Amino acid sequence: MSEPLTVSSTLGQRIEKLLPAARDGRLGRLRRGIEKEGLRVDASGHIAQTPHPKALGSKLTHPHITTDYSEALLEYVTPVLSEPREAMAFLSDLHAYSYRHLEGEWIWPASMPSRLSGNDSVPIADYGSSNSGVMKRVYRKGLDVRYGRIMQAIAGVHYNVSLPDEMWQALREVESEDDTAFNDYRSTRYFSLIRNFRRHSWLLLYLFGASPAIDKSFLDGKKVPTKLEPLGDDTYIAPYATTLRMSDLGYQNTVQEQLKICFNSLSNYVNTLRNAISTPWPDYQAKGVKVDGDWRQLNANILQIENEYYSDIRPKRVARSGETPSQALEAQGVEYIEVRCLDLDPFEPLGVSEPQMRFLDTFLMWCLLSESPWISDEECDHLDDNRRLVVERGRDPALRLNKDGGAISLREWGEQIVAEMEPVAGLLDADEDGTPHLDAVAALAPRLQDAALTPSARLLERLREGDGSFADVVMSLARDQADMLRQQPATTTREALMEQQAVTSRQQQRDMDAADEPCFDRFLEDYFAQARESHAVTPLSLGAAR
Repeated sequence: MSEPLTVSSTLGQRIEKLLPAARDGRLGRLRRGIEKEGLRVDASGHIAQTPHPKALGSKLTHPHITTDYSEALLEYVTPVLSEPREAMAFLSDLHAYSYRHLEGEWIWPASMPSRLSGNDSVPIADYGSSNSGVMKRVYRKGLDVRYGRIMQAIAGVHYNVSLPDEMWQALREVESEDDTAFNDYRSTRYFSLIRNFRRHSWLLLYLFGASPAIDKSFLDGKKVPTKLEPLGDDTYIAPYATTLRMSDLGYQNTVQEQLKICFNSLSNYVNTLRNAISTPWPDYQAKGVKVDGDWRQLNANILQIENEYYSDIRPKRVARSGETPSQALEAQGVEYIEVRCLDLDPFEPLGVSEPQMRFLDTFLMWCLLSESPWISDEECDHLDDNRRLVVERGRDPALRLNKDGGAISLREWGEQIVAEMEPVAGLLDADEDGTPHLDAVAALAPRLQDAALTPSARLLERLREGDGSFADVVMSLARDQADMLRQQPATTTREALMEQQAVTSRQQQRDMDAADEPCFDRFLEDYFAQARESHAVTPLSLGAAR
C-alpha cells in the first residue's frame, strides 16, 4: 500500500510552496476547450445519410461546428475558456442552435454508433474542391482503406487543457529550474504529466467509461468476440466492460501498436511520429495510393499524417500556416495537452458535465505535481495491460491491476489516488468561490465504492430493465435531450453570432474552392516535402521507438 501523503513528499512539498501564490490569485486558472462528437441519426436510429446541414455553415471553415470522419459525425469545438461553466454554456448553445436547424434528425448521445447498414452506410465527409478540402477527404478515404468506416463512426469527447504562464513560472521557481529555458521547461513538465496520465488513465476509463454495449450492426456480420454476449436480438454487451470504445473493438490498431510511444520526451515523440509518416507499410502499399487517377490514401506509410496516430493523450501546439503538428511542437514546445479517452456520457445532454471537468482538471494537476520517472519498456507493457483489463473488466470485483510489480484491486488503488488528489483540489480551489474541485472529487469518488454508479453500469441496468435494444434505449435518451435543448431560450447575441459564423464560413469555403491553386498532386508533394524538411528522416525500427 502507498504511504499516506505527507508534506515531506514531493507532491506535498510542491503544493505547500504553491499555495501562497494560489491564495493571492497569482497562479491564474487552467484554460480548457472541449471537442465533442455526435452522430446525426434519423427517427429510426439509423446513421443519417443527409449532407451536413447548410444552416450549420461550412464544416471546413466554421470555427465551432465541423465534422470528424463522417459527414454524419458532428463535432462541436468550444473556444479556450478559463471557466468550466462558460465552456459548458457555449457547448449547450452549439447543441441548441443545431437542433433549431436539424429537421427530422437527432444527435446520438452514445459513443458506440447507432444502427448501421454496413461499411458504406457511414458517409465520408466532403470538404469541397480546394486542395486542403480534398486532402481532408482523401485522408478519410485512407482511413476507410486501412481500418474500415465503421470504426470511424465511434464518437467521444476530447478535453484540451493548458496551464497559464503564471502557474508555470511559479512551478519553475518551486523546482529551482530558473536556468532552464521556459519553453523547454514547460515541454519537459508536460511530458511528465503525460507519463503519469499513462500510468493512471485507467481510473478515468473506470469512472467515465460509458460504452459497455453495441448494436448488432456494428459487427457488420463479423464473428462475435468472446468478450461479448447477446442481450435480446440486436444488442451485445460485455458484462463488466467500462468502455468498448477504447477496446480492440474501437480505436485500436496493431500496426500503430508497434510504434510503442510511451512519451518519455518531446524528441522521442516527435521523431517517432515523423518516422512513422515516412516509413512504408507493405499492406498499405498493396492497397495502392493513387489508382486509375483516384486517390485511395495520402500515402502508403504507417501513418498518412500525424493525426492518424491513436492515443489516449497527446501533446499539442497550435500550428502556424504550413506547419505540421510535429514541426510546431519542435519549434516552440508543448502548448497544451489533449485528453482523448473520454466516452460520451449518454445520460448527460452535452456528453460531459462540469463536475467531470473539475475532476479532470484535478487529476491532470495531480499527474503534473507527482513524481514521474521515465517509463521503461517493461512498465509500458504493464500500463497497456492495466488499461486493457479496466476497459474489458473494470467493474469486476475480482479484478486486480499491476502496481509496481504487485497486484492491487482497482478500488484500493483508486482510493489512494483520490486521497492524493484532494490537496491538489484544494490548491485549485484557493482562488475560487467555494470549493468546486473538492466538491467534484467528493461527488465522483463514490463510484469507486459502488460500481453501479458508473455510467457503464447505469447504461447496462437501463438495457437489462427495459424492453428495448441498445439502439432503442439510446434513441429514447436522444429524444429526451433534444426536447430539452430545443426548449433552451436563445440569447440574441449568441444566436446572431452563430448565424453570422455560418454565413461567413460558407463564403470562406466558396473563396477557397474558387482560388487558383496548384494541382492536388503538386500540393500533396509540397506538403510532405515541407513535413520532412526539419530533419532527415531515417527508416523506422519498429519495437525500438520508446
